[in-house]
Amino acid sequence: MIPYFAWTSIVIGPLTLQVWGIFVGLGFFLAAVMAGKLAKRRGLDASIIYDLTVWMVLAGLIGGRLGHVLFYAFPEYLANPLEIFAIWHGGLSMFGGLIACVIVGLWFLRKKKVDVWQYVDVAVYGLPFGIMIGRLGCFLIHDHPGTATHFFLGVQYPGNVVRHDYGLYEMLNGAGMAVAFLWLAHKKAKTGTFVGVFSLWYGLFRLLTDGGRLVDARYLGLTPGQYLGAILAIIGLWLLWITKMRKQEKVLT
Repeated sequence: MIPYFAWTSIVIGPLTLQVWGIFVGLGFFLAAVMAGKLAKRRGLDASIIYDLTVWMVLAGLIGGRLGHVLFYAFPEYLANPLEIFAIWHGGLSMFGGLIACVIVGLWFLRKKKVDVWQYVDVAVYGLPFGIMIGRLGCFLIHDHPGTATHFFLGVQYPGNVVRHDYGLYEMLNGAGMAVAFLWLAHKKAKTGTFVGVFSLWYGLFRLLTDGGRLVDARYLGLTPGQYLGAILAIIGLWLLWITKMRKQEKVLT
C-alpha cells in the first residue's frame, strides 16, 4: 500500500499557490508541446495548435466548472450560487471540460479555415500527456478517494483505512495512453486514430472505474462520469470505424 501524504499548497512569501492548479497548468503546457511536435511532423502549422491551446485552457476551466456544478453538486451550488465562481476551492469536471473544448475547438478551427479533422487529431494526441501531469496534482491532494480496498496501489488514508485513489489511477491511465500514443505516432497512424483511440480508451476507463469513487453523485446507481464514459466509448468506436473506412494512406512524418 502507499502511505498517505498530502501536498496542497506552496507558500512563497505572501503568495499561496495551489499545487493542483500548478499541475493542471503544467498539464496544458505539456499537451500543447507534444501536440505541436506532432503538428510539425505532419506538416501542419504548430502555431495554430498553440493558439488553440489558449482557447482550450479557457474552455476547459469554464466547462469543467459548469460540468462539476451541474453533474456533481447542483443542489449545493443552488443553495450558494456565489460559490460557483470560487474555482480556487476546487471542483472541475473532466467531461465538462472536454465538452466545452470540443465546442470551442471546432469553432476556432473552422474560423481558421484549416482541415479540422487533422488539427483535432493532433490536438487530441497531446491529451494523455496533459492528463498524466494534471492528475498527478489530483493524487497529491487526494481529491478523488475511493472505496476501501486491499489492492497494492491503495492509499492508507487517515483513520487507517486503505482506499482506492482515483487521482493515482487517472495519472497511471494517462501515462499508459501516452506510451500507446507515442507508439501509434511512430507507426504513422492514420489521421483520426488518436481521436478514436482516446475516446474509446478514456470512455471505457471512466465507465469501468468511476463506480468506486466515494463522493461522486449517483443517478440510478451510476456516476455522471460512467454515463458520459459510455457515450464517449461509443463515439470512439464510431470514429475508429470511420477512420478505418476512409481511403487515406498512413500519415507521412
